Amino acid sequence: MRILVVTAVPAERDAVLGGGAVPGVDVVAAGVGPAAAAAATATALARTPYDLVVSAGIGGGFHPTAPVGSLVVANRIVAADLGAETADGFVPVRELGFGTNAFDVDSALADRAAEAARGVLGDVAVTVGTVLTVSTVTGSAARAAELTRRHPQAAAEAMEGFGVATAADAAQVPCCELRTISNPVGPRDRDAWRIPDALRTLGVAAAAILPVLSAVSALSAPSTRSAPSAPSEERA
Repeated sequence: MRILVVTAVPAERDAVLGGGAVPGVDVVAAGVGPAAAAAATATALARTPYDLVVSAGIGGGFHPTAPVGSLVVANRIVAADLGAETADGFVPVRELGFGTNAFDVDSALADRAAEAARGVLGDVAVTVGTVLTVSTVTGSAARAAELTRRHPQAAAEAMEGFGVATAADAAQVPCCELRTISNPVGPRDRDAWRIPDALRTLGVAAAAILPVLSAVSALSAPSTRSAPSAPSEERA
């Protein structure tokens, strides 16, 4: 089975590769944001037949669900700012009738990935939950609170997952997302960032998770399914 791992930047790519080569796994740095991630993923899938796509990297964690230093395995990938602002609040693109704003991750992939990570990360917390994709990183407590209100199951925030999942869905290839937490979602405080630690955790986690995901994909590789908003994540 062949796996494509898509990161945003070379530092994340190198962290994944630093955990040791896994046969049949290719890792690419796509660039920052959902558009770059979707384009790079679609290009790679057009050139090579892959059985699984993994969006991987560091991201922000929602307190207290995903503390700094922890790992989040997505069971749902949501484009948190894809939609329209109205007088009544934010309306996701799905409710506007223009496609989807969320993809559910195959539960077997998410559960096996989390189990594999827990086996090597020791006391590092591993959370299975929603990962939000945003085009603008959250920089205020008010914005963090708004996202938490709209997406109560949100564990992490990043910028590429939904783009990767969109390309994978178009190619009918399953997709999942892994995020190690370098900072809390909220006011930007560089002194609180732990990027080197998050990259090290990403490498350790990837080295354990990728072989397990390869085995799961060999058993079952359903298409990534576009998902309607969960009841708790409906219109704000």
